[in-house]
Amino acid sequence: MAEVARYAGVSVPTVSKVLNGREDVAAETRHHVEAALRTLGYQRRERLRSTERQTAARTVDLVVHHLGSTWTAAIIEGAEEAAHEAGLHLVVNAMLGRTRHQRAERGWLERISARGTLGVITALAHFSASQDAWFRQNNVPYVMIDPITPPPHETYSVAATNWEGARTAVDYLLSLGHRRIAIIAGKRGRHCSDVRIEGYRSAMRSARARMLSGYIRRGDFHPPGGERAMHELLDLATPPTAVFVCSDFMALGAVRAIRERGLRIPEDISIVSFDDLPEARWTVPELTTVQQPLVEMAAHAVRLLVRISRGEPPASRRTELSTTLIERATAAPPQPAP
Repeated sequence: MAEVARYAGVSVPTVSKVLNGREDVAAETRHHVEAALRTLGYQRRERLRSTERQTAARTVDLVVHHLGSTWTAAIIEGAEEAAHEAGLHLVVNAMLGRTRHQRAERGWLERISARGTLGVITALAHFSASQDAWFRQNNVPYVMIDPITPPPHETYSVAATNWEGARTAVDYLLSLGHRRIAIIAGKRGRHCSDVRIEGYRSAMRSARARMLSGYIRRGDFHPPGGERAMHELLDLATPPTAVFVCSDFMALGAVRAIRERGLRIPEDISIVSFDDLPEARWTVPELTTVQQPLVEMAAHAVRLLVRISRGEPPASRRTELSTTLIERATAAPPQPAP
């Protein structure tokens, strides 16, 4: 490491940070260190004893953003099921603590490096370039679940058919007779959200339904964002008669906003959302939603990781599992104009 540090013109601790996937290294510095590592042929010293290597070969790591959501619970359920079938141990690593703003211990990459692993499943709200570089530098295979941005070409990923699911939701509203259909999407740059917007647009164009100005709103995949966006839609001069909301969590906020305005669901406005989390059945009325197969996505990711570790990767690096519209009670034909 000292030789790499001299070659790259940095300190030994900086080299250590790059090797351990730390975030507190400038991108340019990280690139210099990675180039020095390749040029000098650096290899990590083997630190695992024979018994530890055996344990590592039977361990799969799942890294999630935080543990406080039913979305994460579904991912853990699917990963645990597939790991058990394969005779593997599943270790869950959470990036956040008990609250969304309480940072958990940062050393999950160091811990994985110290004890070893068969591979890693990531289901993160943010996956950095330094983390990707760490996996490649340490030859640790990984599979991404529902990546926030389009994954690198050489990365394996598992997601839902977001475009088709969104189009199905909007086609359903169109079939009920709605033409003034809005969408509440997630933050700009979220891959799944942007793809769902394209599915919405495709359905509206095919039906020759006019997409009015202001009908595309953005939240943050949490109830307050959905509530705020729904109020904005209801404030328009021509409010929509139906809304496709890109997550059940945001739909909870949208339902609250509609009720605050004294409106009824689905008599005055229809809602179709996306995910089919348990919360979709907690609302009154229950949410009509597009079911995203989260449990199956996580299970498939683990099985895929096992194949990669055996040197049997599939030809395609992108896997998309089908979505299904679950009809409940929040969508109905629009009321006749007075």
